[in-house]
Amino acid sequence: MSQDKISQDSINKALWAACDTFRGTISADTYKDFILTMLFLKYISDVWQDHYDGYKAEYGDEPELIDEMMKNERFVLPKQASFYALWERRHEPGNGERIDQALHAIEEANGTKLKDAGKSVFQDISFNTDKLGEEKQKNTILRHLLEDFAKPELNLKPSRVGTLDVIGNAYEYLIKNFAASGGQKAGEFYTPPEVSDLISELLDPQPGDSICDPACGSASLLMKCGAKVRKNHDSKQYALYGQEAIGSTWSLAKMNMFLHGEDNHKIEWGDTIRNPKLLDQNGNLMLFDIVTANPPFSLDKWGHDEAEHDKFSRFRRGIPPKTKGDYAFILHMIEILKPKTGRMGVVVPHGVLFRGSSEGKIRQQLIDENLLAAVIGLPEKLFYGTGIPAAILIFKKEKADNNVMFIDASREFKAGKNQNLLTEDNIRKIVGTYQNGENVDKYAYVASLNEIKENDYNLNIPRYVDTFEEEEEIDLMAVRAEREQLKAQLTELEGEMAKYLEELGYGA
Repeated sequence: MSQDKISQDSINKALWAACDTFRGTISADTYKDFILTMLFLKYISDVWQDHYDGYKAEYGDEPELIDEMMKNERFVLPKQASFYALWERRHEPGNGERIDQALHAIEEANGTKLKDAGKSVFQDISFNTDKLGEEKQKNTILRHLLEDFAKPELNLKPSRVGTLDVIGNAYEYLIKNFAASGGQKAGEFYTPPEVSDLISELLDPQPGDSICDPACGSASLLMKCGAKVRKNHDSKQYALYGQEAIGSTWSLAKMNMFLHGEDNHKIEWGDTIRNPKLLDQNGNLMLFDIVTANPPFSLDKWGHDEAEHDKFSRFRRGIPPKTKGDYAFILHMIEILKPKTGRMGVVVPHGVLFRGSSEGKIRQQLIDENLLAAVIGLPEKLFYGTGIPAAILIFKKEKADNNVMFIDASREFKAGKNQNLLTEDNIRKIVGTYQNGENVDKYAYVASLNEIKENDYNLNIPRYVDTFEEEEEIDLMAVRAEREQLKAQLTELEGEMAKYLEELGYGA
């Protein structure tokens, strides 16, 4: 295999091309798990092999000594579970069963790294499945998959690709592309990177912060917050926490963390509202400096029946409606903020800003407690699986004033074919406006709590930010003069046309 350095783009293209193995056989929503898991297996196999070769070059052909030294690796890879062991036997029957056995062996060899309370990362992923067709077809598909990942472009050895980020970026690239083609289900596991960038900038994570996403999906938003600490402060002093209800998506988050080199994390599997798992030694909810999430919009059957008797008293401000769980997530997130440093950013549908009944009462309570810092309206078609515009709510446990900043960023975006994007300039303008805390004509308005109360606690952005553009006054005399001029030109043209027709013998 070539040892030449390789670009991120060529790795991404080779990975996307590997998806051709499945296209036409099963849906992207199903084969994404196979592709992402194979990338994980190939990467750890290449790292393992690279380090083994390095020891061999240093100490000679001493298998026992090298095996002993390899026990200190960040990750243990049993020999029969290596990608290369599977690739060598790709022409034999039983590819699906062998891959499943390899994944199981990797889990067993690595203790708790790939497990959480008995659940393993690969528990919901089986290559030995009838979804790939009958045995012969399945074996052929998986042989092609192993051959795709054995191509020189996907030699992922650190000596060749350099930093871990290359692999993490490739993983994110795949997840983003699966989300873009994933229809309604896409939003369950991925927040667009530009939105994650915006939220992490607004929350400004600092060294030492604990950061939590209670509806973390594949953990892209959570890791953007960690990356911000590294970039802005050259520090890895932070801890990432998350919880995810969907088993296969929890698996993506765990693998995503590993491939990005994020070792200081705790990602739990389970329903955050019905069964929060991030608890302290006393069984109370853990508290965090930063809490952020893009929870499912207006979730039906979120746990309304159990909410009244919630042992953590998260719904003491009111119980959200049965068919809309938006405020259930907001109330949970408020509850897990640290008393002084706690700050929070949550993506919500616009209905959260103005719907009445129990939601209106909860909203009033949060505003009266002076927890709300900002309401930021976003453009439509930013999120996968839905075209509706959303908003970001920023909450703080300790505010310096009694105001709420309203920003209407709904008209500033880069239009895409199916998806709109926030540009760097769009993000910079939102963050700068928020940090300056001042009115900007037709874009931002700082409202006092009294103004919001006068508006019956309605947070609908047009009530505060006037984006009305006055139309230019029409000069009727100028329009009339232009009309007379056009009429004269038309009469002249009709005369010329009649002359030409007469010359051609079409005269009256």
